[in-house]
Amino acid sequence: MIFKGLLDDARSIRDRDPAARTTLEVFLLYQGFHALILHRQAHWLYKHRCFFLARWLSQLARHLTGIEIHPGATIGRRLFIDHGMGIVIGETAEIGDDCTIYHGVTLGGTGHDSGKRHPTIGNNVLISTGAKVLGPFKVGDNSRIGANAVVLQEVPPNSTVVGMKARVVKINGHRVGPSPSYALDQIHLPDPVSQELCQLQHRVYANEQKLRREEQREREADQ
Repeated sequence: MIFKGLLDDARSIRDRDPAARTTLEVFLLYQGFHALILHRQAHWLYKHRCFFLARWLSQLARHLTGIEIHPGATIGRRLFIDHGMGIVIGETAEIGDDCTIYHGVTLGGTGHDSGKRHPTIGNNVLISTGAKVLGPFKVGDNSRIGANAVVLQEVPPNSTVVGMKARVVKINGHRVGPSPSYALDQIHLPDPVSQELCQLQHRVYANEQKLRREEQREREADQ
């Protein structure tokens, strides 16, 4: 059963990474997959209250792969960790099925509170390079988090989140294209700040035109 789960993980990485040629290549050469193998063992130890051994295994994985996953974190099926260097996943973080996480991502907390303090990531979520998701809230299914976004509040399903502090941009209230996790598109994301600036420019231009028309009418009245 464990082997089948790992085989599903490896095959999903092969299918989603255009650089991967075979499943065997994923097994032997992909540090994101190696981190998953070690985490699943560490998580088993953690659930059976072998806390020291679990942490030791997670630290070994950190030194070998550059990916730090607390053994208490819950990870679903077919997670694709691409490159992976610098990823940090906290103790109470939960990750759903078919997600993709790029290097430099943090799923962290915002303080020293006990209990649930890390995010819950839904299914089919794409978290782009350098994004920080901080706090005990949920990122809804089929959502995309843009590169270097800092997410501090809940994200509705089927949303795109960009910026610092991150802001949600819905695309017609529906999922766009294929599952975001499988789309692997970190570039074509809406920029809400740019959109608002564009709207402000239109308003300024409209007000300038209105003032010019009023000035023209005043000059004509004076004549």
